Formats: sequence, C-alpha cells, structure tokens
Amino acid sequence: MKLMRVGELGQEKPAILDSKGKIPDLSGHVADIGGAAISPEGLKKIAAIDPESLPEIAPGRIGACVSGTGKFICIGLNYSDHAAETGATVLSEPIIFMKATSAIVGPNDDVIIPRGSEKTDWEVELGVVIGKTAKYVSEDDAMDYVAGYCLTNDVSERAFQAERSGQWTKGKSCDTFGPIGPWLVTKDEIPDPQNLGMWLKVNGETMQNGSTRTMVYGVRYLVSYLSQFMSLHPGDVISTGTPPGVGLGMKPPRYLKAGDMVELGIDGVGTQKQTFVADAV
Repeated sequence: MKLMRVGELGQEKPAILDSKGKIPDLSGHVADIGGAAISPEGLKKIAAIDPESLPEIAPGRIGACVSGTGKFICIGLNYSDHAAETGATVLSEPIIFMKATSAIVGPNDDVIIPRGSEKTDWEVELGVVIGKTAKYVSEDDAMDYVAGYCLTNDVSERAFQAERSGQWTKGKSCDTFGPIGPWLVTKDEIPDPQNLGMWLKVNGETMQNGSTRTMVYGVRYLVSYLSQFMSLHPGDVISTGTPPGVGLGMKPPRYLKAGDMVELGIDGVGTQKQTFVADAV
C-alpha cells in the first residue's frame, strides 16, 4: 500500500493511493497516518478496506507521509562511495544524529534557505518508518518493527553542520529541511530495501545517481542497532544516508541558492520536487 496525507498544512487527511492513481479518503477509518494506524494490526485493517468504497480526495497538496513523528534519526556517511567523495573514513559503528521534527514538511513544499546560509546542500535518502515499539530487538527480528519506507531529502547547511563548533544537528534541523513522502510505502511492496536505485537533480541536472546497494549499514542492522540505545516508536523515521553526488563533494563545492529546483526519487518509493526560497522572516 501507498499511504499518504493530503491537504493544507495542519489539515491533512489520511488517504491511500489506489492502483488507478486515485486518492481514496481514509479519514472515516483512521484518524491519521501514524500511531496505531501504522502498527501491524492497523495496516491489516487498512489493507482490508475496499478503496472503491471510500470517497475520493481531489488532488492537492501532499503533506508529510506520517504524522506524530517523535524522532527523526539520521545516519551519517552510510554509503561507502559518499564517504569517499567527502574524504571521510567509514567508522566501525554508524554515525547517528537527529534532525528536529520541526523540520518536517511535505515532499513538494518549498524549502527555506536559512538566514546567513551559503552552503545549503541536498541528500536523497531512503527513510524507514517504524510501526511498533522496538527496544533491544535482534537483527533477525528487526523488520517486524518496520511499517514501511519513504523518500527523504536530508537538506543540510554544511557551514552550520561542520564549521561552527558542536554537533551536526544544527546544520540539519533548519525549518523545512526535512521533506518526507509522498507516500509511506508498506514494506510488502519493497521486498529488498538494499537494492533500490536513487537519484537527485538540481535544475534538471543529475547530481546523484546511486543505489542502496552501497549502504554500509543496512536497514535491518540500523533498526536493531538503534533499538539498543533508545526505544523506537510508531511514526519515528530513520533516514539512512545518501549516495555520492552532494554539493559538498564537488570540486569546487556547489550549493543551492534561491530559485533552484531540486527533484529526487527512489525506485518504488516515490519522487519529490522542491523549490528553494530565501527566508523572508
């Protein structure tokens, strides 16, 4: 299934994308796409609904594909070829940092370049959406806790991230720096998350063209690993890292400016399109 949220910010309705491209309204059955609705039991109930029996939502703004995200966890340097382009060494354990949930926006919403930014960058990533509470889970059992996948753009301000002392979080958490969606694709539709093509374009020019095959730490490992340190809850999102082709890795580096358009996608998971705009506040 492809679950989505459609409507203006704060007024999104839960919906499903059917096989004909229509958007049946799930709001008569679930309050939102999050919490109990994306548990194994909740997903079974949604799967049992005949989409033809539901009222249709007119196409409009697509919101973030999951609500109530308590943690937006990101994995750094998780692609061997991306680590190489930045001159970094892959460590013996994953690099973990948080992106503030206030950064979350819809997949096609404008992205605001923050005041003082000169190094706003792009990163196409596979997001993993947790469906039930995971704590101390084994790698063998990890997929039992995954509701599905989504596309994320881990937008980053490199100077904030690396040139101003402290942790990476402040370069990752600016408002609108977390587009997710368009859909939460349930895991049954993605039999192998470690074999997905992924791409990103800036103003029509391909910058990233990679595959989840080059992940250092795969989805199963990451869910298990993270659960050793913190409970993972329904609606939490794990953004699993990016392949090569980011602006930071270019010679010379290349960064985004107001008016630039970024398009990105992952096989079977969907596409996004964002216009980058100056902060008007």
